[in-house]
Amino acid sequence: MEEAKVVINPISPDKVAEAPGLLAYAHTAGGAVIRPEDKGKITGRAVSAMREQTDMQLSQLYKQMQLLADQATAIRHRVEVSERIYAAQMSFEPVVGHTYYFYTRKNGTDVLSMVGPTEWGRKFPFERCLATVRMMADHTWDVQYHDVNYNE
Repeated sequence: MEEAKVVINPISPDKVAEAPGLLAYAHTAGGAVIRPEDKGKITGRAVSAMREQTDMQLSQLYKQMQLLADQATAIRHRVEVSERIYAAQMSFEPVVGHTYYFYTRKNGTDVLSMVGPTEWGRKFPFERCLATVRMMADHTWDVQYHDVNYNE
């Protein structure tokens, strides 16, 4: 029988890795170049993207908040005008959806009328027509203010 040939590895055992695929660097001359990542850059980019996204979301929330504040102010104004109209003298019961005219007298009292400012004839009996108003379903008033003086 022939004796088995013993093969001696010419590379030093100190320079051989047991799992070369798990090395953090290329283990052959043709291997891919692996460079260590700069953790500061990665964190910086992530923080920058996070800040941009959250700033955009905060801006959107601010706009929504501003819109809600504007709507609340408009409703408060409608309530104040509605209270003034309900405190005015009126000789009828207003109906939802109908248009009326809001006047002020020379003595400072307010009047709600079904007669428009151009329908009074020669003598306009009020100091000023403040607005054309329409009663809405919630019993507040949609107000269109007048800039015209009807006394002339």
